[in-house]
Amino acid sequence: MLESIKKWSDKTPRLLRAALNLALILVAVILVIAMFKEIWEIFHSIFYDTSESFYQITEEILVFFLYFEFLALIIKYFEMEYHFPLRYFIYIGITAIVRYIIIDHESALSTLLLSGAILVLLISLFVANTKTLRRDTD
Repeated sequence: MLESIKKWSDKTPRLLRAALNLALILVAVILVIAMFKEIWEIFHSIFYDTSESFYQITEEILVFFLYFEFLALIIKYFEMEYHFPLRYFIYIGITAIVRYIIIDHESALSTLLLSGAILVLLISLFVANTKTLRRDTD
């Protein structure tokens, strides 16, 4: 009985990791499709639909970078042997806040608070890039 439990306890993490990897690969495929769709929308906005404002085009470019950063995060996950680097999450957070500031900049106080959040993330990025916390070598 104990031997069969040990056998299953050894297989369970591998099965769950395989399921996680498959799910991440599917998410990566969806992100690639969405990223190319966003590239097409940017191209269309710049060359064909000249009625879009600078802010709308900038928002589309920042959405593209969010897709790009998530794909980079998934790539790093596989390259670093199933580990998500913290700094990539910080990059995604900074990009998302910048996008939000561009979209909704009506209130000066909220823009100031969001800028403070970016500053906190930059300080966190500095700390995460110290040699004691950094696991990768790039």
